[in-house]
Amino acid sequence: MRVVIAEDSVILRDGLAQLLALRGVEVAAAVDDAEQLLAAVGTHRPDAAVVDIRLPPGHSDEGLRAAAELRARHPGTGVLIFSQYVETRYAEQLLGDGAAGVGYLLKERVTDIGEFTDALRRVAAGGTALDPEVVSQLFGARRRAGALDALTPREREVLGLMAEGRSNQAIAAGFVVSERAVEKHIANIFGKLGLPPTETGHRRVLAVLRYLESG
Repeated sequence: MRVVIAEDSVILRDGLAQLLALRGVEVAAAVDDAEQLLAAVGTHRPDAAVVDIRLPPGHSDEGLRAAAELRARHPGTGVLIFSQYVETRYAEQLLGDGAAGVGYLLKERVTDIGEFTDALRRVAAGGTALDPEVVSQLFGARRRAGALDALTPREREVLGLMAEGRSNQAIAAGFVVSERAVEKHIANIFGKLGLPPTETGHRRVLAVLRYLESG
């Protein structure tokens, strides 16, 4: 897996690059602003980009806007936002457009580089990786009725864990049930959301997007 990192803190940028390299991830470029991010992605065509939201020169939403532009130019490139801030409009914008391969993790809540690398690989493969706090704030930002109203409380819990990027095995372990039971819940979710089997097999991602769009 090849990635590009956009982070203005030189210590965090270089440290993350070294830790990812030790995990077998090729860091094609590590840059400190949005303009360099777009240039590096265009040059190296990575599988994913790790992007901080607040980048020079304004340290406001430059990384956010660059991430959106990146997805417009290179829709096959995964984007993992790695920030200390929760910007719900970012998640609404990218996930609302139906873009798979998006993640959003909070810096202070990542304590295991292995879990971070796993999340990055999921995003690069077209999946999702969302911090529970981001999911919670996104859901609290707006509510509207829809197909999700048909889901049971447990099915909503399962879908919420899917949004965080949890595997069926991890969900089963958390609920102390069998994977078969989780698979049944997921099948019910797909049915209630009107998601028939697809050639690309992305029903899981589509279900998560529906969930986030309904927040």
